[in-house]
Amino acid sequence: MFSQVENLPAFAGLKADGAAFAARHIGPTPDEQAAMLHTVGASSLDELTDQTLPAAIRVGRPLGLGDGWTETEVLDRLRELAGQNQVLTSLIGQGYYGTVLPAVIQRNILENPAWYTAYTPYQPEISQGRLEALLNFQTMIIELTGLDIANASLLDEATAAAEAMALAKRVAKSASNTFFVDADCHPQTIAVLKTRAEPMGFAIQVGNPATDMNAADVFGALFQYPGSSGQIIDPRALVDALHAAGGIAVMAADPLALTLLAAPGELGADIAIGSTQRFGIPMGFGGPHAAYMAVRDAYKRSMPGRLVGVSVDSEGRPAYRLALQTREQHIRREKATSNICTAQVLLAVIAGMYAVYHGPEGLKAIGRRVHGLATTLAAGLRELGVTVQTTAFFDTITVDAGDAAPALLARACDMGMNLRNAGAGRIGISLDETSTIKTVLDVWNVFCTDRDRVGHMALKLGQAASTVPEALVRQSAFMQQAVFGSCRSETDMLRYLRRLSDKDLALDRSMIPLGSCTMKLNATVEMLPITWSGFCDLHPFAPADQAQGYQTLFKDLESWLCAISGYDAVSFQPNSGAQGEYAGLLAIRAYHQARGQGERNVCLIPASAHGTNPASAQMAGMKVVVVKCDAGGNIDLEDMQAKVTAHAADLSAVMITYPSTHGVFEENMRAICDMVHAAGGQVYVDGANMNAQVGLARPADYGGDVSHFNLHKTFCIPHGGGGPGMGPIGVRAHLAPFLPGNPADPAVGMAVSAAQFGSASILPISWAYIRLMGDAGLKRATQVAILNANYIVSRLSEAYPVLYRGAKGRVAHECILDLRPIKDSAGVTVDDMAKRLVDYGFHAPTVSFPVAGTFMIEPTESEGKAELDRFCNAMLAIREEVRAVEKGDVAVEQSVLRHAPHTGAAVTAEPWEHPYSRQQACFPPGVNPATKYWPNVARIDNVYGDRNLVCSCPDIAEWME
Repeated sequence: MFSQVENLPAFAGLKADGAAFAARHIGPTPDEQAAMLHTVGASSLDELTDQTLPAAIRVGRPLGLGDGWTETEVLDRLRELAGQNQVLTSLIGQGYYGTVLPAVIQRNILENPAWYTAYTPYQPEISQGRLEALLNFQTMIIELTGLDIANASLLDEATAAAEAMALAKRVAKSASNTFFVDADCHPQTIAVLKTRAEPMGFAIQVGNPATDMNAADVFGALFQYPGSSGQIIDPRALVDALHAAGGIAVMAADPLALTLLAAPGELGADIAIGSTQRFGIPMGFGGPHAAYMAVRDAYKRSMPGRLVGVSVDSEGRPAYRLALQTREQHIRREKATSNICTAQVLLAVIAGMYAVYHGPEGLKAIGRRVHGLATTLAAGLRELGVTVQTTAFFDTITVDAGDAAPALLARACDMGMNLRNAGAGRIGISLDETSTIKTVLDVWNVFCTDRDRVGHMALKLGQAASTVPEALVRQSAFMQQAVFGSCRSETDMLRYLRRLSDKDLALDRSMIPLGSCTMKLNATVEMLPITWSGFCDLHPFAPADQAQGYQTLFKDLESWLCAISGYDAVSFQPNSGAQGEYAGLLAIRAYHQARGQGERNVCLIPASAHGTNPASAQMAGMKVVVVKCDAGGNIDLEDMQAKVTAHAADLSAVMITYPSTHGVFEENMRAICDMVHAAGGQVYVDGANMNAQVGLARPADYGGDVSHFNLHKTFCIPHGGGGPGMGPIGVRAHLAPFLPGNPADPAVGMAVSAAQFGSASILPISWAYIRLMGDAGLKRATQVAILNANYIVSRLSEAYPVLYRGAKGRVAHECILDLRPIKDSAGVTVDDMAKRLVDYGFHAPTVSFPVAGTFMIEPTESEGKAELDRFCNAMLAIREEVRAVEKGDVAVEQSVLRHAPHTGAAVTAEPWEHPYSRQQACFPPGVNPATKYWPNVARIDNVYGDRNLVCSCPDIAEWME
């Protein structure tokens, strides 16, 4: 990276300082850190660290990552790696296609921190922009699929298929445990289905549905529409047979094809799933992409994932919120509909806006053009004597090239194209939005070296007729809602995107103090490379020698994560934290089975654990046994020992979040790990709180066998309003043989998502973060995260009891404030406090998790002292507002707290009938009128929204009537 001159000792002082980035990433300056240390009563960061972490788990040496690099050096190296990836014209298909992301969407959503730094919209009053965008996405899916209700995205098409299979089993009337899968489904989907089915006790039957499926013997079936080969079949007779036998019909449908093809709902499907990747989202070597699921109304309460609905606020206006939350893992734990915690919000927003940008006619025009090119391609190949096997298709054909297939694939590659090796001498060819007449000519030239012949043929061949069967031609209109016709000019689109982002509160406006969620800086330099063609335009199933830059990046990141964690190997396949949990537990399960101990199926989980832990364990075929926590919030060692002893013969694993979900480093971690290992179990250390460990402690050193790393938390991939995320897993050597394999490989033993390296295109973000920070920067970031949390404790503990502390009175990187005494003394609820913080310009901390009636606060290392003080001052001012209620100066129902948040419309309304002033309502202490954040809606009625469920774009005037 450095020139020869820079490496000479005489010029050492002229080398750029790699520590400069770490100083910008870490919020408090050295002087501010000194002042904060004085407040918390520690002489140095090292002393505070010693008071926080048990000595038994501390790392005694540097991680070995070296010094941090400069931003210029990092970008230069990433450009070099991107350049080592060969971006050929991709005609592989198989669920991934070239696409055109409108520049107005790229610049104003994908590259805009107002969108990518937002958090999951659990506080809807400050999330109306992204919620509206997600409602657009849901409406688009409902309209294209012809079904009643759609969720706000899933992780990818393959995992969506697995969720659909689980949903089908929950709602089917059939008693069968067999799920039928069309052999013309994408291979990666079949691999993920097989992995998901086995621990759940389902059998997978793969075959030709017309000849191999007996509807009476299955609880459901999945049909690909169009098939992976390109062939379109009419599934209606098969669907009718399934329904007659009490089974459920699932269709994996391409949304662009649905602009021309009859909707799945019109064909009788109960569930439709698929990927919206081709709606403007780059292939990204596998992701991230927004999958979708749509279902019939009868199944809405069993559908997994997040669901945006329409309710009303306290002023009677329509408002958006997440609906039917009682289905989710954070409430139902192992009885939840799924373990899904991260969706693909940012990508769903982009796909929905792609639909807004083009409108229904624009989408149809793209579909017609792609189909026209495909029919012309097929006609020309037949003219050349090539056997085209596909008769009815949208954009993909399969040809029988026999023994010539390898040579033709190589010739295509030499000409700058990747075709699909479909096996048995067959070649698949998929066209897409980026294809042109030249693409068609180039493919003809692959099969015919006589360019003159091809040229003459091109002149005489007109566009071939459509091959879509007349019975499957779409007759129904779609996306007639006003929003899909409102942005025909870029001016309109630009202003619409700005209006929506102005309604939201993201990290670009203020601190988001969410405990457990680590909303730290997502530096611009880390984000830049993800839109470079060398990273975002590769097909995930392109030949390996075309992805050398990615392979180097993966090896670097794996070695660094191993150094940070102590593990021996890493899989990047899980594309969310919950997927990482699931993959890690499957590895443990496979390890026990390989040793002839398949009876080990009990997973011990502390009562304080995040809901994904028990939900993931249940999905992995394990029986959840809950371990108590003591009065101090620690795992009850006596109860742990009793349950380890009771389950010594069938103990599979323990799942422990460390530091704990209560925000402390428990002193007994090593003892617990030793106890579990002695009984033959494995230790899963949930990596959600790695932000308190990097550079200070390593999970594998104190007993962990496997952990997932939330790259969207500790390692700076932004949350994107609730996704994307990445949850790669690190394992010790004995578990490495059981890591997920390539889902495109027919012989793969386990696959948890559609692409081998998950959402590969966002991994450069974490690569850049680690390389920029280096050993010293990463350690300092962790120490300052701990300092910031303890500073908040020191400033607020007299006003709000801190529920849990470590053995020496310290918290880790987060703390829990107990608001229950306030409820008892004043009737002020935790929701009142959360909504009042909006008036002060803050996103609320994590509410009522892991303890009801509390705030869990995590400031991260990226927030400076001024912002921490602004937050603490707001919390102290709110405590005084509570005190006014306690003293009887104002009734709680009339208080500023109960009516928060206050909109601009509310504080300008006449007459003003509140006992507090307009000034107190909207400009409380510390709020600058010049930078005031105004919520778009008042407090939302959640109960109304669930009782009157509306989950697509309504005609507001008609709906209000």
